Amino acid sequence: MIVTTTTRVVLPGVVEPSGLLLEQVAVASPGRGELLVAVEATGISFAEQSMRRGRYPMQPAFPFTPGYDLVGTVTAVGPGGDATLIGNRVASMTKTGAWTGHAVVPARDTVVVPDGVAAEDAEAVTVNGVTAWQMLHRSARVRPGQTILVFGANGGVGGLVVQLARHHGVHVVAAASPRHHDALRRAGADPVDYADPALAATVRALVPAGVDAVFDNIGGEVARTAWSLLAPGGTLVSYAAISALRGTGSAWPPFLRHLGWIVAKAALPNRRRATFYDLWSGHSARPRRFRSRLEQDLGRVLELVRGGVVTANIAARFPLTSVVEALELAESRTLDGKVILLP
Repeated sequence: MIVTTTTRVVLPGVVEPSGLLLEQVAVASPGRGELLVAVEATGISFAEQSMRRGRYPMQPAFPFTPGYDLVGTVTAVGPGGDATLIGNRVASMTKTGAWTGHAVVPARDTVVVPDGVAAEDAEAVTVNGVTAWQMLHRSARVRPGQTILVFGANGGVGGLVVQLARHHGVHVVAAASPRHHDALRRAGADPVDYADPALAATVRALVPAGVDAVFDNIGGEVARTAWSLLAPGGTLVSYAAISALRGTGSAWPPFLRHLGWIVAKAALPNRRRATFYDLWSGHSARPRRFRSRLEQDLGRVLELVRGGVVTANIAARFPLTSVVEALELAESRTLDGKVILLP
């Protein structure tokens, strides 16, 4: 049966979750280099939560359809495309546009999902899995036997950093709210309270020589504390700046101040490194390398999911039509894992 219409979520402007709209639209046709995907699962990340407030750097003009990634079945390919992809389940990074029943996506940002991996599991580790893998193995180049500190350890990215690091033989100190500590202990990490004023002293008691890498998604004072906890030769990887993206007005001034702080620390001759992880780095300037790394890194994570080594951490599942309730829950900051939307 040929499907001609589909449902999509529209973010009309800076609104509360209840202001999201559902629209019925015609299914688009893929152009050259594109695929048409019947979406089976998409998800809610901090990016969409920031976009709702108009606080995400380089977000498109309102109105638009949010959705940073998706998993689904290819139903058509654009002119000159690889027709053998039709019928395959794929994972695609989209940045926006994934909260829909049918999406046209770039083939270059799409990877085939191996048999045996459920759509919602693949969705939970698409952008989150690439981010976690690349930060751990490409940005920080963490080695077995080393120790890392992970902020946001209960989140979609942080939880995967914990799992991938433990699989790699790395000791993990996991910073999160106390309500998540039991789950983090079961994952093999040593939990600490990220909001504890004595956090630095607690981490130093656990790792007197300092940690070999810190993965920070908060910025601000947390980033400064993280920098102070690095061992000689250690690396601070900033992968978000939640503190900069809160509030009102333009997000650019606080975000640029955070980037400036990272650059300044990176320039210091003190045997410690600082970097800001950008998932899309090289997407335009070095497209072949970007594509190669996406295939390699997401492929590795998906194989670990298929083998049962990595568990897709799903906090809740909602139909796409219940996106308001799903976003409200995601923004409650009470969850362990990712909220999945099922068109």
